[in-house]
Amino acid sequence: MPVAAYCALFQASREEIHLTALNILIVDDNREAAELFQELLEMQGHAVRVAFDGAQALAEAGQSQPGVFLVDLTLPDIHGVELARQLRDAALPAKPLIVAVSGHAQASTSSEGEAEVFDHYLQKPVNFDKLERILNDHAATL
Repeated sequence: MPVAAYCALFQASREEIHLTALNILIVDDNREAAELFQELLEMQGHAVRVAFDGAQALAEAGQSQPGVFLVDLTLPDIHGVELARQLRDAALPAKPLIVAVSGHAQASTSSEGEAEVFDHYLQKPVNFDKLERILNDHAATL
C-alpha cells in the first residue's frame, strides 16, 4: 500500500476514535525507515523524535522523556534489549511503553530477556494496524 494511502487511513481512523497524542521516540539506525515512520506517526498528531543509535536514544530520552519507545533490536552501538533495559532503569516520570521492532521473526529471536523489557514485539515491515491498536490501547490507559 502506498504511503499516502496509509496516511489517509491513519488520519481517518484518528478522527473516528479521537486518538490521544503520544510522545514517541523511534530508535532505528535505518534513517529512511525511521524518518518515514516518524512522518506517518506525526500525521496522526503524535510528537515524534528519532534516534539512530543507543547513545542518541538515551540522551533524547533524558531530554524529551517519551512515553513510548519503538526500538530496533539491531543497533550499531548496543543491542535493543540492553537499550530497553537501560530505558526501563532510567528516571522517567512514568513507566514507558517499549515496543521491539525487528526484521527477525519473533519465534526465532524472542528470549526471556526480551519478554522482560518489551511490552510488544513488531516484525518489520511494521503492520501499521497492529501498531495503531497498541498505541490506542496505551493511550486509553493514560
